[in-house]
Amino acid sequence: MTGNAGGVEDPSAEVLADAAAAFGLLASSARLHLMWALSQGECDVTHLADRVGGALPAVSQHLAKLKLAGLVRSRREGRRQVYYVDDPDIVTVVRVMIRQLTARSQPAHAPAREARGNGG
Repeated sequence: MTGNAGGVEDPSAEVLADAAAAFGLLASSARLHLMWALSQGECDVTHLADRVGGALPAVSQHLAKLKLAGLVRSRREGRRQVYYVDDPDIVTVVRVMIRQLTARSQPAHAPAREARGNGG
């Protein structure tokens, strides 16, 4: 029996398991940083390692896990492997989470000044 909240059926056990697996992969700050970087645009592993400050082998392993889970894809360009996020929903989830947490980490008075400036 599935629950019903406001006329919307609960997701299936399979969908919940898939979501939990995806969130589990994103629970690593290193992989989340890679997803954030890739949500800004495609990149090769060398530039990603530089951007996130990780060792090339570790970044490659994280990318392999994300690719295996279907969260990122890659294509070959000459001798480079270029990684990208091909799912706009994943990009949205990552961007929203990072932006919300960034906003929450700002001083409490910053939004109030912004609001006064817009209403003035």
